[in-house]
Amino acid sequence: MKTEMYDDKNHLGTFNEENLSEYLLQAQWAEMVELKKALCDIHARTQSKLDILDIGIGNGRIPKHLSGIEEIWDDVHSYEGIDIAQNCVDLSTRVARENGIEDKVRIRLLNATDIDKLDGEYEVILSTWFTAGNFYPEEFSFSSFRQGYDLSSNRKFEMIFRKAYDKLRVGGEIIIGSIYLDNGMTRLRQEDAYKHFGWTIITDERDSFTASKEGWWSQRFSEEQIYNYLRFVPRENISLIPLDTYDFAMMIRIRK
Repeated sequence: MKTEMYDDKNHLGTFNEENLSEYLLQAQWAEMVELKKALCDIHARTQSKLDILDIGIGNGRIPKHLSGIEEIWDDVHSYEGIDIAQNCVDLSTRVARENGIEDKVRIRLLNATDIDKLDGEYEVILSTWFTAGNFYPEEFSFSSFRQGYDLSSNRKFEMIFRKAYDKLRVGGEIIIGSIYLDNGMTRLRQEDAYKHFGWTIITDERDSFTASKEGWWSQRFSEEQIYNYLRFVPRENISLIPLDTYDFAMMIRIRK
């Protein structure tokens, strides 16, 4: 049976702030600032309380922090989270319970490729903190990989966000909270993070992603790559928002 990154409970330590580089922490904080702005924009535009879907809810960080801001949380009608790893479902469920937000938050085990099986439609669909860059192609093999892998297309990424777009209500948005920008310095910073966790890197400068022998994958993106992957969306409906001044990370807002 195929395993994913967080099927190993030891990997939950990657959520802990003390294990993260300053670059990753700064991206996390900047993402939250921009996310709060986006939610306020969408609420004002739709004039309705927000039904939110979180693809890859992880440790429940986003609903935990949003619920602490009454002015924003009051505008949320429901918050549905999915994750492919049972460990993350268990962790985020516990976080929701401990923060007293179970009345709005519902979490379930589901592969992002299956979101078309969900019954609801949403004003907001989130995929935060580099999760979108973890959607590696189904045909990719960590064991037989050769450097220089072609990512001019990524059918899994495209399929997930095409399905997400179909689940949006008119006026709603997909918010890809953060992605890595494709450049040499970001690659080196990704590699430093992998080495910190003791993982064996199998990629090099020929690749637009960083991967490890242990099954971790983090894609980097150029602007044109984003527009190509999201070609089913009118380009004028896509906003690219820098999260820093040093070309490390970017947010994508996709309006329907």
